[in-house]
Amino acid sequence: MIKGIQPLLRGSTYTGVLFAFCGALASLPLLPFALIPALAWPSAPEEVQLALVLLLWAVLVGVVGLARTTRRVLIVSARRLLRVPLPDPVAARRPAGAPDTMLTPAVPAPAAPTGADRWRTPLWLLLHVALGWTGGLVGGVLIAAGLAMPGGWTGSEAKVILFGWSVQAAGGWSWVAAVGCVLLAVAVCVAVANILRWTAPQLLGPSAAERLALAAERELLLAERNRLAHELHDSIGHTLTAATIQAAVAGEVLSADPVAARAAMRSIEESTRAALEDLDYVLGVLREEKAGTAPTRTLADLPELLDRLGHAGAVVEPELSGELAQVQGTLSRAAYRILQEGLTNALRHGAGGPIGLRVAAAPDGLELSVVNRTGTGADPANGAFPTSGHGLTGLAERVRLLNGEFEAGPHGEQHWRLAVRLPVRLPA
Repeated sequence: MIKGIQPLLRGSTYTGVLFAFCGALASLPLLPFALIPALAWPSAPEEVQLALVLLLWAVLVGVVGLARTTRRVLIVSARRLLRVPLPDPVAARRPAGAPDTMLTPAVPAPAAPTGADRWRTPLWLLLHVALGWTGGLVGGVLIAAGLAMPGGWTGSEAKVILFGWSVQAAGGWSWVAAVGCVLLAVAVCVAVANILRWTAPQLLGPSAAERLALAAERELLLAERNRLAHELHDSIGHTLTAATIQAAVAGEVLSADPVAARAAMRSIEESTRAALEDLDYVLGVLREEKAGTAPTRTLADLPELLDRLGHAGAVVEPELSGELAQVQGTLSRAAYRILQEGLTNALRHGAGGPIGLRVAAAPDGLELSVVNRTGTGADPANGAFPTSGHGLTGLAERVRLLNGEFEAGPHGEQHWRLAVRLPVRLPA
């Protein structure tokens, strides 16, 4: 008994009924156009005129359902009134704030609907309108009949006549008929809401092509967040490492060499300001705000990076060859991040001594390498990289996405070498 009245206690039942009635009312503006055949053919039998009006009315409703805007409105309304979890229609878009690179392509738009998919929304709109009118008319008639029955509560006979049909309740049965009509009207409304709620996912939900596009969108969103994590790890990790070492150097030479101490403090200020820009950008994307231009660090910023490392006390021996200025776009940004991560790990986990840096640009590829001392106590299996963290894994994944070659491991007896080769085709 309690289970049977549970639908009457849910607010979604009444909002669903309201949704059905709204569909019926929304179809009223199309009715004058559907009456044109009846007005143009007044001599036709009433049955034929009625059939033509209903047929043309249904066609007009279906045509309205073909519009994309109609589907968006129906999905939003069904979510709020029917409480059905329906995703928004898929459209080609790029993750918020993502740069236009090969690492973050746009979400592929689903193929244009064909066959049955094209008619799912018109079919659901027709069902929506039909159920709205059915529920409204049948429920209204039953409620009106129920209200007419109380004459029998006083002992007199109650009689309801509708379309040539008559229902008569004599004596004490009139109140039973009244309550029955009201309950039946409520049951009709509940059935209408449940039918709409059951059919909405099948007819308004994503098609097979849209489900594939949604899966691709989720995959690209995860890839974008991983890319942001790599960017944040590279930028903040390098800045904290360099700033810590520079602060230590400044503290030691503050009295003996104030000029060197001030230079170290300026380097800390510059590097932390750049890291704050990267952090603001990443946080803006994660909050889905309208982020500004993404910070772009390229091989053109390599001298600045080496200068900051010099203020931190590191000795870097660069070997640059080829036309580095011609390496642009995604490749140049990725190369800078790879070198930044390699130099940061060499500075953090190396055993001192000069750090060898090699960047060679050739017509068919870009070669990068960082070599540093590991020290007598270093684990040759880990080299300059810690056993925990995501530096080495992130570098390998970044190189893999660029179809490059990655190698990291012992180089000689007490050195660690990071070597990367990225395919490139330089402009002629």
